[in-house]
Amino acid sequence: MVDLRAAFCAALFLVVAPFASHAQDVTLSSPDGQVEITGTLLGFDGEFYRVDTRFGELTVDGSGVTCDGPGCPNLTAYVAEVAFSGSAGMAELMLPALIESFARLNSLTADRIEEDAQHFYYELRRMEDGVTVGRFDFRASNTDEGFADLLANETDIVLALREIRPEERRRIREAGMGDLTDPRRSRVLALDAMVPIVSPENPVQRISTAELARVFAGQIGNWQDLGGPDAPIDLHLPAEGSGLAQAVEDRLLRPADLAPARAITRHARSTELAGAVTRNPFAIGLASFAEIGEARVLTLAGECGFSLRPSRLTIKTEDYPLSSPMFLYLPARRLPKLARDFLGYLRGPAAQLVVRRAGFVDQTPEQIGIGQQGDRLGNAIRAGGEDTPLAELQRMVERLVPLARLTTTFRFEAGSARLDAQSRDNVQQLAHALEAGEYDSRELVFVGFSDGQGAAGPNLAIARKRAQAVHDAVLAAAKTAELDRIDISVDAFGEALPMACDDSAWGRQVNRRVEVWLR
Repeated sequence: MVDLRAAFCAALFLVVAPFASHAQDVTLSSPDGQVEITGTLLGFDGEFYRVDTRFGELTVDGSGVTCDGPGCPNLTAYVAEVAFSGSAGMAELMLPALIESFARLNSLTADRIEEDAQHFYYELRRMEDGVTVGRFDFRASNTDEGFADLLANETDIVLALREIRPEERRRIREAGMGDLTDPRRSRVLALDAMVPIVSPENPVQRISTAELARVFAGQIGNWQDLGGPDAPIDLHLPAEGSGLAQAVEDRLLRPADLAPARAITRHARSTELAGAVTRNPFAIGLASFAEIGEARVLTLAGECGFSLRPSRLTIKTEDYPLSSPMFLYLPARRLPKLARDFLGYLRGPAAQLVVRRAGFVDQTPEQIGIGQQGDRLGNAIRAGGEDTPLAELQRMVERLVPLARLTTTFRFEAGSARLDAQSRDNVQQLAHALEAGEYDSRELVFVGFSDGQGAAGPNLAIARKRAQAVHDAVLAAAKTAELDRIDISVDAFGEALPMACDDSAWGRQVNRRVEVWLR
């Protein structure tokens, strides 16, 4: 009989529901033979065994045991395996370029092998001797299927074009895979946006976010209601179940308590959607920013006169209200070292360059000088009044003119003080930069802004409190940073610098933010 305490000493930590593709019986023995762990091998990552035993599922350091049994791996010819499942767009457009770049940087070759319409894998070999060291398996379907595969233990990493939904989060947490909204369990790979597009022949140039929601809910059905011709509006969206289509529901329709119209033409790919809209002067679609083709983008405008267009900078800062991050979701499961190295590479500048070349928006911080922000300052002056007196605008300009705004911006979930998914990732990105010394000898200011709902005094206090909270979260995450080398402070200007109209939930959410300014 195996001693319970000895078995748990040999195990480093518990793992629940690991990815199991070839489970077989094994016995792990300590060098002196005093401890034996018998069970079903659930996985081996080159360093640690995962075994289902009568004591539970254990992860055991391979350096401290020998393995006996039919399931034992070949330690001299170990191949790291990791499975990806989810968004076909990410699997087909983004990950292949990143894997090939990662392989080149690590003196590996990456050969793609097609299996069927949905499945392919990359075999990674050392250049020096051609020995296979890794295999990255892909199932290219949609975000829904990616989360379903995770719950079925058929994938290690989910590719998602939307945030995990509450029910998915609950079920995965109950399955013992951790909270996938935790910064360690979710990661923004790249940035995209939902972009309203029309044919170049369509005369309409602008649409408000509220109008856009009513259009796709079927409440506005004629272009005449938008200042266009007397013609019915033909609606186009990505396929149901796709992450982008679900993001439309989550980010555009649900905040207005609306549901998608029935008469919507669905497309498997954004390129097909953009092509169909381009050919039809009475069509409107919501497409990926990276795949709009020859279609024309509508400007998002509000009744108060503010307008926003999607661009690399407005998506990166989340100033554009329909931004749509591309996520990797990672369950609480130890991955092989090669996979961990790949995930580390995704944080670096080489990967961000690949993302940008693929047509998506990277996360590399950029600086926006005050001279490039004339529209924002103009909006501030136009919106100024009793609640935002001239003296406060002057204080803001005096404070910010010597600085440049970083594209790293922090926003909050609707009706919550919790940072949204992109912002939670931004905390980690900025913390890593501080740890790397990228802002040593610089001045860094966390600046809070609010919407214009309610009295100016409380709004200013809330903005400052949020700025302080973000400041504290970043510094807590930057565990190894030498913070005495950086001048870090907090300021707030409340509703003094609006980005959008306050007449909609979308506009108010855009206005509630914490910016980072740098000198």
